[in-house]
Amino acid sequence: MIDRVEIAAVQMDPVIRDKRRNLETILEKTRMAAGGGAGLIVFPECALTGYVFTGREEAMPYAETVPGPSTEKMEGLCRELGVHVVFGLIEKDDDKLFNSAVLIGPEGFTGRYRKIHLPYLGVDRFLDGGDRPFEIYETPIGNIGIFICYDCNFPESARVMALMGVDILALPTNWPEGRDKIPGYVVPSRAFENRVNIVAANRVGNERGTGFIGHSEIINARGDVVASAGDEEEIIYGG
Repeated sequence: MIDRVEIAAVQMDPVIRDKRRNLETILEKTRMAAGGGAGLIVFPECALTGYVFTGREEAMPYAETVPGPSTEKMEGLCRELGVHVVFGLIEKDDDKLFNSAVLIGPEGFTGRYRKIHLPYLGVDRFLDGGDRPFEIYETPIGNIGIFICYDCNFPESARVMALMGVDILALPTNWPEGRDKIPGYVVPSRAFENRVNIVAANRVGNERGTGFIGHSEIINARGDVVASAGDEEEIIYGG
């Protein structure tokens, strides 16, 4: 791992069922964050698709394979800018659908994670549980691990990757209203107890009656809050 890497969390308001617009936003914000010096840029859970789908059938047309068309566009931009990006989407694999997050870097597609712990909320009610173990990905900026939102509530998720030698945990989230204790207490605790850096990127806005709180944050390996966001769209940085 290099001595210091600037990290960005992009807090955005995805538009449900509008992948084209969301991807344009992700590409635009990636350029902005890279221009701000970030080497690792993390977007929210389901940033590509939106989250509050009414059923599996509604979500299916917006799912895509990994690698797929959206990851391919991001690969080109990551090569151009020399950055690593994590963003969330609904992944299609044969007849299964997963809440996934992908890691893409200057060398192209690097890896993906499929959410294991699915709360009874939004599209998670209708998706398949993750069928792969936690992994870490060796990159020039450090060993990166990924988990998604509710996974962070279970100490074992972060601990497994800590024992594997992770340096930075990327946490795309969709924290809804009423979940303020998670960025306030849970995420800093995971960083402190495992001595790892965590970047949590949450969404904002209101989607079909569900409000999202924002409060994205970057936590260092001592459990200190390096940067935190409010409840509007913004990019925060820390290193």
